[in-house]
Amino acid sequence: MTAASVPLRALDRSDAVPLPAQVAGQLRALVLDGTLGLEDRLPGTRTLAAELGVSRAVVQQAYDQLVAEGWARAHRGAGTVVASAGLAPPVRPGHPSPRQRGGLVGMGTGTPWVDPRHRAGWRRAWREVSAARPPTGYDDPRGLPELREAIAERLARTRGLVVGADEVMTTVGTTDALRHLLLTLPAGAVAVEDPGYRAVVALARATGREVRDLEPGRAPVTLRGCAAAYLTPAHQHPLGLVLPAGERLATLEVARAAGALVVEDDYDSEFRWDVAPVPAMAALDREQVAYVGTASKSVAPSLRLGWLVAPPAVHERVVALREATHDAVPWPVQRAFVSLLRDGYVDRVVRSGRRVYARRLPRVVEALAPHGELAGPPAGMYAAWRMPAQRALAARDAAREAGFDVPLLADYCRTATATGIVLGVGGCTDEQLERALAALVAGCERG
Repeated sequence: MTAASVPLRALDRSDAVPLPAQVAGQLRALVLDGTLGLEDRLPGTRTLAAELGVSRAVVQQAYDQLVAEGWARAHRGAGTVVASAGLAPPVRPGHPSPRQRGGLVGMGTGTPWVDPRHRAGWRRAWREVSAARPPTGYDDPRGLPELREAIAERLARTRGLVVGADEVMTTVGTTDALRHLLLTLPAGAVAVEDPGYRAVVALARATGREVRDLEPGRAPVTLRGCAAAYLTPAHQHPLGLVLPAGERLATLEVARAAGALVVEDDYDSEFRWDVAPVPAMAALDREQVAYVGTASKSVAPSLRLGWLVAPPAVHERVVALREATHDAVPWPVQRAFVSLLRDGYVDRVVRSGRRVYARRLPRVVEALAPHGELAGPPAGMYAAWRMPAQRALAARDAAREAGFDVPLLADYCRTATATGIVLGVGGCTDEQLERALAALVAGCERG
């Protein structure tokens, strides 16, 4: 098989976007517009590097990124080939301390590692809040203008999602964003991955909607009768899978056909440490996808701050509902987050968290690989392990006896029958992680 022609533009070394990301972005666009077809072989890394005037490592990083996202597939001895057909939908531009519970250290998916060396930045932000003058009336239901501008800038810089500040809405976390969406969408069921995020299932049922199960990592066969499909495509919760490029495009086609809104929960994509973060699905179709982000995994779950970027018509309905109910994120929280973003605190805690996860997860793999099978790439802040139910129960019980709360994979299931454990590495110290791993291994050996 000969290599396909790839008409790439010259790279811009003055651009803030790293060179590997520029190469990956151009190749991704060629797949989307059909220039590169399914099974087309990409040029060799040395050849393309010479054409672009960059090191071979730059091209190799770009190829690794595309493989991680599912746009390409590497064949030993045969190079890298395109793994997704060019069935692109139109891309529309934007309108410009360890935690303990019940005496146990929580080792689940939701607690981030925040380096204590960054505490000065946290305290500085809240001092600014105390000196600022709060609004005299009800807040803008969309959120503080300066915060929405900062979030829009961050989404463009870190997620490839170019939006204007007027398209961003602050929320009291992910479930608050979903609650407002469900209160304004037409009647219909909510499709949710199984296994999947338990809070979303509880919220959907609390709003009187039927929940339908979706198989993680694959496009739904149909969304007929659904008002929305909730997905975690960059890092499926809790298996850790990446929804491949072709499955993303197919999901959008199925959603369009059914008139269903795709709700993309981008909860921890910034912590992908083996390659660059997987681009947001919303960048493929802004009219079909509502993007939901959160500060819970980067700063603190207790901050209760998130953001929503919805299609224009949906955005207007949510704003109207929030305006009628005086619903908004508390002003002090928004004001503090403006300072945390402006002063680089959020970037620092993300970078340090990524380094810690990149160091801890390989240690987890080393310890648990003899006893289970990874459900998805160990990238981010946790890893899910498939193992027989009896072994998983024994591991869970041994961890509890040692003082650690490690959830079962079955806890996230409804009709799925996945068994194993889910181990987060953010809410603990290095010493606690070692003790938890020792207990888990001992439990696995007994089970």
